[in-house]
Amino acid sequence: MNINDTFRYLNIGLPEDILRRKLYGDFAGAIRLIDRRLAMENTPKALRCCLIAQREMMLRMPEDYPYTREDALNILRKHIPDFTEEEFDERVDAGKIGWIYVNGEMHFFNRFFPTMCKADPAFAIRAGATLTGVESAVKGSKEEGRLDRCMRIMRENGSIRNRIRIRASMRIKDECFIPGMFVRAHLPIPAACEQQSEIRIEKVFPVNGQIAPVDALQRTICWEENMAENHEFIVEYSYIHKATYHDLSRQKQSETQSDSRFEEKRDACIKDQPQFFTQEEAPHIIFTPYIRELAASLTEGITDQLEKARRFYDFITLNMKYTFMPAYFSLESIPEVCARNFTGDCGVFALLFLTLCRCVGIPARWQSGLTAEPDFCGGHDWVQFYVAPYGWLYADTSYGTAAVRAGNEERRKFYFGNLDAYRMVCNNAFQAPFTVDKKQWRADPYDNQVGEIETADRGLRYEEFDRSKVVLMCEEI
Repeated sequence: MNINDTFRYLNIGLPEDILRRKLYGDFAGAIRLIDRRLAMENTPKALRCCLIAQREMMLRMPEDYPYTREDALNILRKHIPDFTEEEFDERVDAGKIGWIYVNGEMHFFNRFFPTMCKADPAFAIRAGATLTGVESAVKGSKEEGRLDRCMRIMRENGSIRNRIRIRASMRIKDECFIPGMFVRAHLPIPAACEQQSEIRIEKVFPVNGQIAPVDALQRTICWEENMAENHEFIVEYSYIHKATYHDLSRQKQSETQSDSRFEEKRDACIKDQPQFFTQEEAPHIIFTPYIRELAASLTEGITDQLEKARRFYDFITLNMKYTFMPAYFSLESIPEVCARNFTGDCGVFALLFLTLCRCVGIPARWQSGLTAEPDFCGGHDWVQFYVAPYGWLYADTSYGTAAVRAGNEERRKFYFGNLDAYRMVCNNAFQAPFTVDKKQWRADPYDNQVGEIETADRGLRYEEFDRSKVVLMCEEI
């Protein structure tokens, strides 16, 4: 078994004595008890796998929460000198500042300040913060933005296409490099999917990179070498990305009809609805009692599958607040926790939508890669879901919540059923292995947007190697 497969057993759960130590933040004590259990021959395989994954998670968790209360207040006061402790406590209580216990003391998330700026435009203005990326749009812009223009053209012409070229690279940090060390490095590259064509690998360094088949579920280029000197791993690729418009308003209009033709069409769609991509996938895509109850309550009285999916999308985009998240490596029960906390990022929202869809029999699958605009490139996740007679549709719940922040209801509705053409798809499945398998712990055991590096002994963590990605060309054609 690949060590990353132990994550599939996370929802087995921890023994109570270990769990109490973990929640208190006594990670050393919890790991000591885990090691005792792992040394016992009668520990069942499923529990053993869960303990192995949890042990590594606990080793990494404190890195995501490095700040004491004093540290966090000092960071805030560098930007807002009069920021008060009362304001801080109010935001902690409101779930706007993430924290865990470390040895019984509250420690705060390393990206809490960017999260506050991202989720609250008024706070960002007060802090004098300038945000980049398509999701940072706020109310008040009088010009037609890039995404709004894209939506308009798709409605007018039926589709829009961009020719895109991207350069991605990775390099081990000098302090982590040892001359002669064995290195296996993976960088994501475009994969075959409905949206992408004319995929070309333009440049590779070193030139001996192994290119995965175009239909790989998580497609990468992989290098294996004993490195005499530290150097970058580089790939440049180009592709055409086409976004096709799906007009779901026709379905809404037909719902008002009372003739038998509508009833016949609806019954036929229910009959034709396939059953693929409706299964659970441990540890995250699980139909827990709460997920089942939530899905049932959101769709009570609804028989149309498209409307069920729309109810899930509305629930997430109209109620959830965007927050940067710790590394997914250390997260458990991602959809259910999101549904309880009402916070998350693009991947967390996507997993909740996907899980709710599958729970009611709507096929749904993961898709991810990059946002690729002329002046911005960043990792991103979304979902494909299947409803007859439309076929595969798209839901970008994160862009939907961003549209709510921007006060743009038209855009929010657009991202139920549609995507823009500023994307690079490299992953068509969640938690899929690489073609050249990674032997050690992955930095992200579920997805791959920025790359992975391992040595003969261990997988490198994100803080141990630098990553870069830049859009070299994005031209409408």
